[in-house]
Amino acid sequence: MVQHRMIDVNGIRLHIAEEGSGPLVVLLHGFPESWHSWQHQFGPLAAAGYRVVAPDQRGYGSSDHPEDVNAYSIFHLVGDVVGLIRELGEEQAFVVGHDWGAPVAWHTALLRPDVVRGVAGLSVPPPFRSSAPPLQIMNEMFGGRFYWNYFNLPGVADAEFGRDPRTTLRKFLTTTAGDGSGEVAQPLVDPERGWLADMQEPAELPEWLTEADLDALAESFSQGFTGALNWYRNLDRNWELTAPWQGAVVTTPALYVYGDQDLVAAFPGTPELIAQLPALMPNLVREPLKLAGCGHWTQQERPDEVNAALVEFLKSLT
Repeated sequence: MVQHRMIDVNGIRLHIAEEGSGPLVVLLHGFPESWHSWQHQFGPLAAAGYRVVAPDQRGYGSSDHPEDVNAYSIFHLVGDVVGLIRELGEEQAFVVGHDWGAPVAWHTALLRPDVVRGVAGLSVPPPFRSSAPPLQIMNEMFGGRFYWNYFNLPGVADAEFGRDPRTTLRKFLTTTAGDGSGEVAQPLVDPERGWLADMQEPAELPEWLTEADLDALAESFSQGFTGALNWYRNLDRNWELTAPWQGAVVTTPALYVYGDQDLVAAFPGTPELIAQLPALMPNLVREPLKLAGCGHWTQQERPDEVNAALVEFLKSLT
């Protein structure tokens, strides 16, 4: 059974869910999610002989929500992971991340390879620092309509998403899931209308998403969306902070999994990056695993395939 508790890490309190015993595996969720997005991974990974821990990351769920936007830099987020591993009594762990959790996992391996036994990223590929600040690049490419730029308008997305969190989450999860059409559009937003205005209200939920899942997720956003959005408000700051790692690559044994209908995998330049990963990363244990018909919510849409890939990856390193 999954157990829950609070733990003091890196100057804040994090809520964690945990199950199993053995080598530690830390699962890091993305936006707009919580530890609950890993519900299908706990049992299989614990049964395979691992201690599985998934936190609500800072700004999410029952964990602390620092008010200062600067408290959400990539250094803070990596510090939370390293501190969590230490507080759990371990020197090393496997780190797995999805969506925003993937950059945190990748950067933990990049900055602290001594702490990470193996790293897996779902949806978001490994980091290769761009030549200019990411918000500037997307602003110039899409005239300020890329969703990162919309999220950086103070208080705007916070208010839009917070008016009806359950409907917001229902639209997010269903609109960006795989639907079999093979079409993936860039996530562009009209700042005057907001993002949700162009998202369809689904007639029914997909098989992988239940009303109970939505209830749990909506409850985790009872404190609003500002903490989660503050991660995006550090994108350019993260670019500045990581200047010393320009050109560095993740050398820890690594796995990358993505859906062929994932909007992230269709970001400008990302398809080309994914194709080059085997040549760029010396310890990528296999070719990037592409899941046909899978959208953005990788481990929820395709739990069996993700679990099989993770167990194979973990077993190869233990």
